[in-house]
Parts: sequence; C-alpha cells; structure tokens
Amino acid sequence: MGKKLLHNFSSLLGFFLLGLSLWAIASELRQYDYRDVFKSLAAIPTSRLYWAIGLTILSYLGLANYDSLAFRYIGHALAYPKSVFTGFISAAATNTVGFAFLTGSAIRYRLYSAWGVPAIAIAQIILFENISFWLGLFAVSGVMFLFYPLEIPTQLHLPFISVRPIGLIFLLVVAGYLVGSLFARKPLNIRGHEFRFPSLQIALAQVAISGLDWICATAVLYILLPATTALSYPGFLGLYLLAMTAGVVSNVPGGLGVFESIILLLLSSKVSVTAVLGSLLVYRGIYYLLPLVVATGLLGLYEILSRWKVRSP
Repeated sequence: MGKKLLHNFSSLLGFFLLGLSLWAIASELRQYDYRDVFKSLAAIPTSRLYWAIGLTILSYLGLANYDSLAFRYIGHALAYPKSVFTGFISAAATNTVGFAFLTGSAIRYRLYSAWGVPAIAIAQIILFENISFWLGLFAVSGVMFLFYPLEIPTQLHLPFISVRPIGLIFLLVVAGYLVGSLFARKPLNIRGHEFRFPSLQIALAQVAISGLDWICATAVLYILLPATTALSYPGFLGLYLLAMTAGVVSNVPGGLGVFESIILLLLSSKVSVTAVLGSLLVYRGIYYLLPLVVATGLLGLYEILSRWKVRSP
C-alpha cells in the first residue's frame, strides 16, 4: 500500500513538473511578438545561428554532467545515461523556470527515486550540483574581474567602482574550497548538517566542467551580437558574468529583465540598443527556450512510458 501511494505521488509530481514546464514555455513565448522574432533571426547569419546552437549543446552537456560527477562524489552507482538524462532536464527547467527547489530538485527526486536512489543521496546530489554551479561562476568571474576589470555603472548603486575586489573575493572562495578538498579529512558541521569535501580531483572537475559551461553560455550570446560590435570576447565575458551574477542573485527566472537591463546598460555605448535587443531575443530562444522544449518533450515521453509499463501485464 505504501509503495503504491509513493508511486502515485511520484507520478503526479512528474506530471505536475511537465505542466509547469509547458506553462513556462507558453509564458516565455507570450513575451515576444513573432514578427520581432523573425526580424531578429533574419538579421543574424545562418552560420552564427548554427554556432550558437552548437555552443548551447556543449554548455548543457556540461550542466548534465554535474549529476554524473555527483554520483562519483557520494559513491553511489547509477548508469551514466540516467544521470545525464536527469541532469539535462533539471538544468533546462531550472535555467528557464527558476525556483530550483520546485523544478530541478523536484525533477531529480522524481527520477532518481524511481531508479532506487535513496532520499539522502538525492539531497547530497542537489547540494553538490548547486556548489558546482557557483564554483564555476566564481572561478571564471574571479579571473575575468581581476585581470579584465570593468567599471561598475553608478546606476547599479554598488559599493565598488570596479569589479576587481569582487573578483578577488570570488577567487579566494574557490581557493578555499580547493584547499579544503586537499586537506580536510573530517566532515564540517554546518547548522547541524554534515558537509564532506570531495577529493581534489573531483573538486577540480567541478570547477572545470562548470567553468566550461559559463564560457560556452557567454559565447552563445557573443556570437549572436552584430559583427560590427567593437568588443573582444574576453571583454564581453566579464560583462556577461557581471550581468548574469546580478540575474542569479535576483532569483528571477532566467534572470529575465535584470540580465537584459545590465547588458543593455553596459553595451549601449558600443552597439545600437535595437541590435542588442534582437541578439538577446534570439539568445533567449536558443539558450533557454529550445533546451526547455526538448527537456519537456523528454520528460513527457518518460512519464508516458512509465505509466504504460505500470499498466502492462
């Protein structure tokens, strides 16, 4: 009886998540006029669109591999395709819908519990994934902010005039994590919860995989900007990371509005606002909406097949 109730709850959760994803897709599409979308697409060379899609695939491969690395960290065996499947769907939902607890975490619980992964292991995987996300952001941002510092616009009302101090803080956090992975042998007790550092090899892999994801995500938007944009990729990388950090901290789904506002503010002196808006529109479609559509289709197919297997004799 208990197992049946648990299965029914898990199935309901799966269909709830599927509905939430479909709602997110519809909400995202409602914000744009289809004529604006076609105009923006027409202004970008086809080769650049292909590059943007390829870089998006590479970025999401990195995101999907967080889970595989997490299973190595907790010492639990699970088939690689299952962890990558779950990692991709979770990343696509969290990136666009936001509210990680209701999307990415719930998707991981739904899928991993169905494959026999204990609840405590799922919680460890979710924590590991979140740490990996921030490690990559801090590592790449730290390097860029320290060696290619941007002047912070006064409109942002931050206590710094340059991002260099932020970069130094970010790198110190990453260095502290790596040092802990090298020397800490006993778990840390944080508010009654134990945290065990991974091995140095896994910690370095966290930084590398997450860092690659951020570099590719930035390249997607950079390659969609007009060819006349007088800005190098390293220069744009720092700008993108500052805007994305503000968007993530705001907890708005996908940083929507916050991210665009900062990008426009920092690029307005180099590129026309209309051109930047067009590139941002296509970027949203390729990097956020397209993966969500694919992930929603995969999740829907999984739920249908799961129900079919239960009903089959």
